[in-house]
Amino acid sequence: MRMRLLRLLLLASAFAWAVSVLGVLLPWPMAVTALQGLGAGNIPSDPMLDYWLRMAAGAFTGVGLFFLILALRPARFANVIGLAGGLMFVEGLVLLFHGLRLGLQPLPFYADTAFCLLAGGGIWMLRKQALQKQ
Repeated sequence: MRMRLLRLLLLASAFAWAVSVLGVLLPWPMAVTALQGLGAGNIPSDPMLDYWLRMAAGAFTGVGLFFLILALRPARFANVIGLAGGLMFVEGLVLLFHGLRLGLQPLPFYADTAFCLLAGGGIWMLRKQALQKQ
């Protein structure tokens, strides 16, 4: 049961991070519309912002693929599952601190923060389940 929960958290994390592939693939006007739908204000047409979006989205997609690999082969990669969960938990703390500091609106701030804290913490707490499957 705990191994299933670990895999579920890893798969959910894979999806949550890899959905950023849209930021790599969408044309700039559509990406701006999507970001504004998530709460961003006016985003000027700026080549450097376009580049940074693609850079961040590419990195987030890579993180998602990493979590997918962990979900598909947890026993093989058991030695890094705890680190991945711990880093995601720390990301949740970063989001919490800066979201509160900036006075962000609840969505997507609360959802992103809660997901990183809960899923990251859950993965870290269940990390030993993957070791027992070896």
